[in-house]
Amino acid sequence: MRQEKVHWIIKQDPPEQDSSVPGLPKILLTLLGQRNIVGKKAIQSFLQPKLKELSDPFLLPDMAAAVERILDAADHKQNVLVYGDYDVDGVTSVALMSETLNAYGIDADIFIPRRSKEGYGLSEAAIATILDGPRKPDLIITVDCGTASVAEITQLKQAGIDVIVVDHHEPSLQGKPDCIAVVNPKMGDSFHYLCAAGVVFKLAHAMLKSRRVEGFDLKNYIDMVAVATIADIVPLVEENRLLVRHGLLRLPNTQHPGLKALQQVADLSNNVSSMDVGFRIGPRINAAGRMDKPEDALSLLLSRDLSSAHEIANQLDEYNRQRQSYERQIRDQALLMLERNHDPSNDPVIVLGSRDWHPGVVGIVASRLMRQFYKPTFIISVDQEGIGKGSGRSVEGISLVGAIQNCTEQLIAGGGHDMAAGLSIHENQLDAFRKEFTNYVLKSSEPEQRVPRLHVDCEINFDELSLEFMDSYDLLQPFGSQNPQPVFMSRNIWLTEAPRVLKNNHLKFYLRQGISERDAIFFSGGERDLPDPPWDIAYTIDRNTFRGRTTLQIVIQDVRAHRTD
Repeated sequence: MRQEKVHWIIKQDPPEQDSSVPGLPKILLTLLGQRNIVGKKAIQSFLQPKLKELSDPFLLPDMAAAVERILDAADHKQNVLVYGDYDVDGVTSVALMSETLNAYGIDADIFIPRRSKEGYGLSEAAIATILDGPRKPDLIITVDCGTASVAEITQLKQAGIDVIVVDHHEPSLQGKPDCIAVVNPKMGDSFHYLCAAGVVFKLAHAMLKSRRVEGFDLKNYIDMVAVATIADIVPLVEENRLLVRHGLLRLPNTQHPGLKALQQVADLSNNVSSMDVGFRIGPRINAAGRMDKPEDALSLLLSRDLSSAHEIANQLDEYNRQRQSYERQIRDQALLMLERNHDPSNDPVIVLGSRDWHPGVVGIVASRLMRQFYKPTFIISVDQEGIGKGSGRSVEGISLVGAIQNCTEQLIAGGGHDMAAGLSIHENQLDAFRKEFTNYVLKSSEPEQRVPRLHVDCEINFDELSLEFMDSYDLLQPFGSQNPQPVFMSRNIWLTEAPRVLKNNHLKFYLRQGISERDAIFFSGGERDLPDPPWDIAYTIDRNTFRGRTTLQIVIQDVRAHRTD
C-alpha cells in the first residue's frame, strides 16, 4: 500500500540575526532564528551550554521536604524501596536514585513491575507483592510514576509507609497524592520539559547541596540522564539540552561499564549522537521491559565490571532481536488486514487487533503504521480472556486523549497524551470503537489536517554543503523533540546514474545540481513511485564514515517533480 503524497511546508526566513555573532554561516543563523534563538547571548548559550548554568534544584515543588525525609531515613538506617517503571526513563531513574541513596549509606530495595503481571505504574498487584515481601519499607520512593496514584498511595500510608513521588507525568483529576512530597515539575510553573531521570538528577543535586558526600560525583551520571531524556522524547530545550549535550560528550568515555558495553554491542564509534541513543541504545534497554525482563536492564546500568556488563548487554541485544522479530510479524499481519479491509482514500483511522500479537510491541507497530499512512492508529493485543490492550499514535492536530474521552462507551479504560496513548477494550467492541474513532476524527479535523506534511526549514544549494559547514551545523545538536534535525531542500536535481537498490528497499543516489555532485540515500525509497528528473528534494544531512573516510551524506526525506514556484 502506497503512502499518500506529502505536502511540503517551507518555512519563512526569520528576521535577520544580529551581525555581532561572528563566524557563523548565514544558514545557521536562519535555523537559530526559526528556533527563536535570537541575540548574541542567547545564541552562545544555546550553542555552547555550560553546566554552571544549571538552576537551583530547590526550585522544584516539594524538593526540600523530599530531601529532609531521605536524609532522615539515612540517619535512622530505615528501609527504603525505590519503585520505578520498565522503560528507559524508568530504569535509568531507578539506577540513579539507588546509586544516590547508596552514596548516603542506604542499601535500598528495588521494585520494577513486569508489564504482564503488575502492569504500568504503582498498581495494587505490585503493592501486594511489596507488602508480602521479606522487608517492609519505611519509605517508598516512586520514580517515573506515582503522581496519579492517589488511591494506591493512600493504601501505603494506611499501611504505615511514607511515600515520596519523583515523577514528570500529568497530575490526576483527583488531585495531589497524600504523601511526604511530590517532586514533579508539572505541579509547579517551570521545568515541565524534564523527564523522570532529569527530576531524579535534580533531587540528587539538592541532596548534595544539603549534605556533601565524598567520592560521589553527580557529573558522572549526566550520560545516563542524557540517554533517558532522548529515549523519552521530551523537549530538548533549556536544561534538557544542556544535560543531553554534556551527556553525549561523556558517553564514549563513560564511567559506567553497562553503558560502555551497550555502546560496544551497538557498534557505536567515539562520536555518539542523539540518533544513536534514540535508535541503537534506547531500544536495547527498552527491549528488556518489552520482553518482561526489566531487571536485566537495571542490572546492566548498575554493573560494576565490563565483563559481566557485556554478558547482560548481549542478552539485551537478543531481547531486541526478539522484539524486532515480533514487530515484523505484527506489521506484516497488520498490512495484510489493511489490504483486505481498509480503504486508504476514505478511512481516516487505523484500528487493528489480534490475539496473536505481543503486547510489548504494539506501540512500535502503531508508530510505524501511523508514519507510513499518516493516520491516527491503534494497534491492540487481545489476551485469551478477550481483553485487548492497545497503544495509539496520532498525527499533528488530532488528539488521542480527546478520542478516548469521546469513545468511553466502547472502552474499558484509556489515557495518555495527545500524540501517544493507551487503552483497554473488550474484543467485541473493536468494530464499534473503530466507527466512533472515525466519527471523532472526521468531526474534529479538516481534510487538509489529514494530509501528510513535511516541514522544510530552508533552501540550500549543493555547493554550500561541506564538512566545514557540518562543523558549524553540529553546534545545533543534540536534535530531538522541539529541536528537530533541520530539513533542507534543493531544487533542479538530476541523477548522474541510475539509483542502486540496497537491502530493505533503500535507494542509493548520485545527484547533481549544476556542477556540484553529492551522494544520497533514501531509506525505503524503493517503495515509492518517483517522478522523472529533474527533482526537488527534501533532506537532512549527516556525516558518513566508511573505511576511514568521512563525507557529508544527504538523507532524503521526500522527492517531488521540480517546480519553479
